[in-house]
Amino acid sequence: MRAAVFRIAVEEWRLLRRDRVAALGLALLLLLSAVACFTAWEQRSSAAAARARYQAQVDHEFESQPERHPHRMVHYGHFVFRPLSPLAALDAGVDAYTGHTLYLEGHRQNSANFGDVRQSSLLLRFGQLTPAFVLQVLAPLLLIFLGHGALARERESGTLRLLLAQGIRPWQLVAGKVLALSGVAALALLPAWLALLWMAAATSAPGILLLTLALGYGLWLLLWALGIVALSACLARARDALVALLAVWSLGVVLLPRWAPELASASLALPTRFETDIAVARELAALGDSHNPDDPYFAEFRKQVLARYGVARVEDLPFNYKGLVGMEGERLSSALFARYAHASFERQAAQLQQLDRFAWLSPVLALRRLSMAAAGTDLQSYRRFVEQAEAHRYQLVQSLNRLQAEKLKFASDRSSRDNRISATHWQGMADFQYEPAPPAEALQRAAPAAVVLLSWLAALMGALALATHHLGRRTR
Repeated sequence: MRAAVFRIAVEEWRLLRRDRVAALGLALLLLLSAVACFTAWEQRSSAAAARARYQAQVDHEFESQPERHPHRMVHYGHFVFRPLSPLAALDAGVDAYTGHTLYLEGHRQNSANFGDVRQSSLLLRFGQLTPAFVLQVLAPLLLIFLGHGALARERESGTLRLLLAQGIRPWQLVAGKVLALSGVAALALLPAWLALLWMAAATSAPGILLLTLALGYGLWLLLWALGIVALSACLARARDALVALLAVWSLGVVLLPRWAPELASASLALPTRFETDIAVARELAALGDSHNPDDPYFAEFRKQVLARYGVARVEDLPFNYKGLVGMEGERLSSALFARYAHASFERQAAQLQQLDRFAWLSPVLALRRLSMAAAGTDLQSYRRFVEQAEAHRYQLVQSLNRLQAEKLKFASDRSSRDNRISATHWQGMADFQYEPAPPAEALQRAAPAAVVLLSWLAALMGALALATHHLGRRTR
């Protein structure tokens, strides 16, 4: 029985090899996939090298600052650049849209800037030629053109009844067609799989995440192979199957994945940058002004500090009171900015949860969630970078405020131009080390998407079983 299935698959491959259009389409897809893998890796390597170079440059410039007042260094600020995962070459995810550079300074928390899309032409906004794009969008289209007539063609030519009359079981015929189309899908995946193998050997990318990507995209194209053969078994003419499959592809791969995010964004709209800035400014004004000695909050703060140390004047404190005020002001403003940032990320996470519901209608949405989570380019990875950078900014600014409190005398600290400390204090202070999420955490984020894809697999196998039964009854 297995030999019959394999013979049917071999015959199908022979027909595809004779079809010049099919051979040309497959060759073009392989070429596109190979070019996408190569260019994506080159772009990823260039971006990673540029960010590392810029990071080293700004680190050097920060450490090369001359003797300065610590508060001047607070306002001098610092840049940090988001490092790229090796797997970002396969799926760039949200990196091109969110930005990758943060400017760290006192009294405020900046959002990321310099996203690739913001600096590019409109052509980039229509989609980059990445391996993920080729496999998610173009590979199913090729499978449709190659496989839409798998069974409908047999029915139209009359060979279906002849095959069944010769003792071929309907399930053997369907299994052979699925095997043939799956073989084409495996060939389409070959450049990406080879690229993943090369990454496993040449980079530090976790093997379990590489395997997750390989299996995820393999499962995605298997879904299409099952669906194409099932529909081809149900419809009488190959032309009808082609039209129906193109409609499914247009709706499920192109329209719904673009429409669903707009719907989620409309139902849970994020406040604009302008609205957020106004709200933050109002709350900052209500908190108090650490630069104003007569501010009510900081007047009460001064009173509490004097009582705690049992002195009557700030001049009698064992440290520079101005540095302590700076630390308190930074603590208050940082908590405020962290609250707004947390609320924004939580709202974006709620939007994604709404988007996940559409994955039950369009599995490409689940595939994208899985792909970006494994590649380390999803929203959670970006949030991890922003939160680590903010923690680093807070520690840097507070360290500079502490230097003012401990290294400068209150009585002589009247001008940031005249009072300075040694430049040796800046050495190593601004170094930032990003810690990516462990593979287990990425797998945990990818798990719900994998469940959706496996559910689609079970549903399509059930549909194929029904189509096989229907095929046997119609040809009796």
